[in-house]
Amino acid sequence: MATLAACLRYTARMAKSLFEQSEAVNLRAVQPLAARMRPRNLDEFAGQQHFLGEGKLLRRLLKANRLGSVIFYGPPGTGKTTLAQLLASETKSRFRQLSAVTSGVKDLREVLQEARDEAATGGRRTLLFIDEIHRFNKTQQDALLPDVEEGIVTLVGATTANPFFAVVNALVSRSQIFQFQPLSPDDIKALLLRAIGDRERGLARHQVEMAEDALNFLAEVCDGDARRALSALEIGVLSSDERPLRFTRELAEESVQRRAVEYDATGDSHYDAASALIKSIRGSDPDAGLYWLARMLEAGEDVRFLCRRLVILASEDVGNADPHALPLAVATMQACEFIGLPECQLTLSQCVTYLACAPKSNAATVAIGEALGDVREGRLLPVPVQLRDAHYGGAKQLGHGDGYEYSHNAEGGVAAQDYLGVEREYYRPVERGFEKELAERLTKIRAKLREGRS
Repeated sequence: MATLAACLRYTARMAKSLFEQSEAVNLRAVQPLAARMRPRNLDEFAGQQHFLGEGKLLRRLLKANRLGSVIFYGPPGTGKTTLAQLLASETKSRFRQLSAVTSGVKDLREVLQEARDEAATGGRRTLLFIDEIHRFNKTQQDALLPDVEEGIVTLVGATTANPFFAVVNALVSRSQIFQFQPLSPDDIKALLLRAIGDRERGLARHQVEMAEDALNFLAEVCDGDARRALSALEIGVLSSDERPLRFTRELAEESVQRRAVEYDATGDSHYDAASALIKSIRGSDPDAGLYWLARMLEAGEDVRFLCRRLVILASEDVGNADPHALPLAVATMQACEFIGLPECQLTLSQCVTYLACAPKSNAATVAIGEALGDVREGRLLPVPVQLRDAHYGGAKQLGHGDGYEYSHNAEGGVAAQDYLGVEREYYRPVERGFEKELAERLTKIRAKLREGRS
C-alpha cells in the first residue's frame, strides 16, 4: 500500500511537472534580461573560480560524483541561485527551490516527502535549494537534518549572512561552505558583451554598440553584482528608440539607480566595516580611514558607535605617543552629540585624520593586559605597609604608613621607595612621539625607585 501511495503521488507530480514546463515557456517571454542570461552550463558561469575553477574543490566534488550538502555564502547577484541550478543539472538531480522568506515548516516537509517518494520509487535524487536559509529559525533548520544526514536530499543553502553565526552548527558541520566573492569588472564586462551579442536570449536584435567608457562604468558601478549590471543595460536599451543604438557613458549613468550601500547594522557588514576603519587608522592611513568612515555614514551607522570606537582607539592604539588624541576623541564624541548629522561628519573626519596621522603606541594597552594577567593568574600581592591607609583611629598602632616618604619632599619629586613589593615592569614606552620623551624620563625614575627596594 505504501508503494502504491508513493506511485500515485509520483504520477500526480509528473502531471504537475508537465504543467509547470508549459507555464515556464510563457513566463520566459516576460523575464528580465538578467534571468534570461543565466548561464546554461558551468563553462558559461562567471566568477567564483577560487572554488569552481579547474582542480578546485567544488569542481573536484562534481567530477568524483561526491557532491554533498553545501552552503553558498556571499553578496547578492554573484550567482548563488544560478550555480545551484547548474549543480542539479550536472548531477542529474531534481531541482526543488524554497525561499526561507515565504516558506514554512509545512512547505519544507512537503518537499522532503516528495524527495523520499522519489527515492522510494527509484527516481532521481533531489537537490533542494533554500534561498536565504538563515531566515529559517532553529526548528526549521533542524527539520532538514534527518534527510540531509540520510542523503535523501542534497541541500544547497544560500545566505548573505555569515553561516557560522546564522545557521545551526549541526547543519554547518554537515555541509561544505563556499564563500562567493563579488564579480570582477572583467567578469561583468564579459557578461554585458555576451548579452549584447546573444540573439536568442539577449539584446542582439536591438543592434547595440557599447562605448568602451560606458562598459567600464557599468562594470565598476555595479559593485560586482551581475544582476544590477544587466538590469542597467536592459533599461538603457529598452528606453531608447535609436537603432542601431550607441550605448554611451551618459546613457549608462542615466540607467543606473543610485546605489544602496549593502550594510547590515547588526551583522557582518557592520563588524567588517568597523574593523576596516580601526585597522586603517591604526595603520596610519587617513585616506582609507575616511573611506570606511564615509561607507558607514552613508549606510546609516550609529554615530555614537563610531564615537565610542574612536575614543577606544585613542587610548588603545595612540596612547601616550600623542596625549592629545584622547581629549580630541572625547571632544569629537561630545560635539557629535551636540551637533548631530549631517554636520558632525566634519568633526568625525577631523578626528579620524588626526588619529591616523598621530604617532602610535599600544604600550598602555599591553601594560594593563599584563597587569590583569598577573592579578588573575598569580599570587595576589599584599599592599606594602608604608602604602596602607593611615587616616583612621588605630592605623598607627598597626604600623600603617610607617616609613612612607612624601614624594613632593624628595629631590626631583621622586622618592626612593617600593610601591609594589616585587620587581615588575608592565609599561614599556615606545620610541615614537611623546612616549620617546616618557621613556627617557621613566629610565631615570625606575633607577631611583630601585634604590627603595634594595
